[in-house]
Amino acid sequence: MYIALLSFTAPRNEVDYALAEHADWLRGHFEHGLFLVSGNGNEEADQVILTRPCLRGKLDAVLATDPLVLRRLAHYRVIEFSATRTAGGFHTVNEALVS
Repeated sequence: MYIALLSFTAPRNEVDYALAEHADWLRGHFEHGLFLVSGNGNEEADQVILTRPCLRGKLDAVLATDPLVLRRLAHYRVIEFSATRTAGGFHTVNEALVS
């Protein structure tokens, strides 16, 4: 699984113009099942996305298509982790724990 931390690299007033496209992009990846959770961050990142397990190259390719990244308004830092415990509702997400 991955945590993708999005940090803005441009002034917020420039970022605001691309947020509608970014929201559409997010929605599409939620519908396809790659993204599980997203929301506003704190001092570590402006936004945070939790993804299901996938190949890292696939995730990098998806993140590169974010309108904020394409416009050079933000960049991602990705943290990979192996979930060893999962709440009941997440067992179908973390295939490694399903027996």
